[in-house]
Amino acid sequence: MMSAVNFHTFGESSELVLKLSQAICKLLRNTIEKNGKASLVVSGGNTPKKLFTKLSLCDIAWDKVVISLCDERWVDNGSDDSNEKLVKTYLLKNYAKKANFIGMFQQITNLEEAKIIYEKIVKDKISPIDVIILGMGNDGHTASLFPNNEKFTEAFSLKNEDFTLVVRQKGVKFHRLGLTRAAILNAKHIFLHFEGKKKFDIYNAVKDMDDFDKYPISSILNQKTKNIEVYYA
Repeated sequence: MMSAVNFHTFGESSELVLKLSQAICKLLRNTIEKNGKASLVVSGGNTPKKLFTKLSLCDIAWDKVVISLCDERWVDNGSDDSNEKLVKTYLLKNYAKKANFIGMFQQITNLEEAKIIYEKIVKDKISPIDVIILGMGNDGHTASLFPNNEKFTEAFSLKNEDFTLVVRQKGVKFHRLGLTRAAILNAKHIFLHFEGKKKFDIYNAVKDMDDFDKYPISSILNQKTKNIEVYYA
């Protein structure tokens, strides 16, 4: 038995952004009403910028929402390559400026020490993740789960109890800290957001494959535990 992948397709990016932001806002609002708090984990890159801006206009109790990242490049959080800077620029404004943001980058530590620190933060303040928004690269990677992963078992095994993964890999421009597949699939609601024909072709090619090492996104799409909501324009 496979998990259900619900595919939502839109002719325009603006339509996708509207519908996806509405779905996420509704989930966050309902979770806050039920539990008094909610957690939202997001991806970096160019694709989610318009979505972040639309989410920031959602009138919910953002002061009860913790926002964090799927992964982070190990660069200063003021760098243009920083996912933290991206989130602060496009999401943490308007109504959402009241949200509680927890970044991965630790100025005074190395990656291994930061993993220990962030691991505790995730377990204490973010887990279980209520909503996670994944992206997909042109090589089929998601978060910091890259092809030809040099830490294959640690990255993909659902038996791994760690939430975080240190990524130092050939061919990957920056060292990174990211979530494991187990942590991602521990989320209550999982969204995959991508746009453009090239990524659509990749998605179609790998959605029924189980070659996690070659196409890491297939490790999220092909599993037996969680439904995945795919939004494409």
